[in-house]
Amino acid sequence: MSAITTFEDFNLNRQLLNAVSDLGFQHPTEIQQKSIPIILGGQELIGIAQTGTGKTAAYLLPMLMKIKYAQGTEPRAIILAPTKELVIQLAEHARQLAKYTDLRIQAIYGGIGPKTQIENIQQGVDILIATPGRFTEIYLKGELPVKQIKILVLDEADRMMDMGFMPQLRKIFEVIPRKRQNLLFSATFPEKVERLSAEFLEFPVKVEVTPQATAARQVGQTLYHVPNLKTKINFIEYLLQDKETFNRVMIFTRTKENADNVFKFIERRNLGPVRVIHSNKGQNSRINAVNEFKEGSIRVLVSTDVTARGIDVIKVSHVINFDVPLLYEDYVHRIGRTGRAFQDGKAITFVNKAEEYHIEKIEALIREKIPVMPIPEAVTIEKTPFEEKQAMNKAIDDQKRKDDPTFKGAFHEKKESKKKVEKKTVKKKEYNKADAKRNAFNSKNKASADKRSGRKGTDEKKYKGKNR
Repeated sequence: MSAITTFEDFNLNRQLLNAVSDLGFQHPTEIQQKSIPIILGGQELIGIAQTGTGKTAAYLLPMLMKIKYAQGTEPRAIILAPTKELVIQLAEHARQLAKYTDLRIQAIYGGIGPKTQIENIQQGVDILIATPGRFTEIYLKGELPVKQIKILVLDEADRMMDMGFMPQLRKIFEVIPRKRQNLLFSATFPEKVERLSAEFLEFPVKVEVTPQATAARQVGQTLYHVPNLKTKINFIEYLLQDKETFNRVMIFTRTKENADNVFKFIERRNLGPVRVIHSNKGQNSRINAVNEFKEGSIRVLVSTDVTARGIDVIKVSHVINFDVPLLYEDYVHRIGRTGRAFQDGKAITFVNKAEEYHIEKIEALIREKIPVMPIPEAVTIEKTPFEEKQAMNKAIDDQKRKDDPTFKGAFHEKKESKKKVEKKTVKKKEYNKADAKRNAFNSKNKASADKRSGRKGTDEKKYKGKNR
């Protein structure tokens, strides 16, 4: 087989080649070179590659080639993705590649009412892109025909199967035709997820262009040991003052509370424009924030991991991990928001004492050490509040206990020693109380004895007097 160097070598139709040219793609990436011929050949496939290396086009192009043109009203291909953001992103990509065809592409997801989505499905659809929950909801209403589905794609397969989606996926697999082509794509694919994939994949070809969970080579990674929350905030202010270098920045936090706090601080210091997105934000608010960030009208986007896999913005200059993710694969996906389309990017991670444990696990996962840099002198290092220090100590004890169930821990020992002191104090009080009762009882008995003794002496005198 001759080497594939251009998209022409895939024997795609002219409509797709023109769309690829419009998007500025000149040479297929490694995952595209290896996957597209296999998919066009009808085989099932597991595709593993770094984020930002063209996985989406690797399955969309052969799918569009196989479906070719609009036909009937029922969907013939379905793409399942874990989040609304990713569904919207995939639909946009599909429409860009299908712009010169008459193929009908419909995205369905939660967060809005299903009425409009159902009406669009009734008008006819060729490719359906959905979250599992919304797919199931519309199917159970009897408004989603599935008998013509010939191709199934699971995008971000690790997240789909590893975070509670498996029961929904099993139900979907039961209702769609058994005779279909299954494709799985992701940047990470743990062994336990691969075992789950065996439930519905038959003799798949595994294409792994890079080791699993490898960070993209074009992303420069840096780690800073930052002692507490306030110092992290000060560090953010220091970095964002350089508006020329930090021109399009994503900041990831672990909690919605931290995301809101970081957003308010940046807005208050006029370091934006800035927007924040997390699961408490409305659907329209989240979509608008992402679109504004793509267009470049906002400089900073603060987010929880809800968008770690759902944003494809080519010119993100920096990703800042304000908190270390507890799902270690999310680190790869977070930093993959920069360095996309083989452009250079930077990833900066703040680590406090309690997060060092997670960094060790992440480094084991990506099989490399993240370079550590000292905090710049211009950053004010705050004193860690007592409550935050206690929370970190407890987290460290929990981590050690997780690795060693017999470990008691300093935090545990302090609690135990306090209990022991309290127990001793109670015992001492009880002893003193009992001792006081004993003394009172003895004194009373002694007084009675003395009284009896005195009475006895008087009686003896009286008796002796009578005898006389």
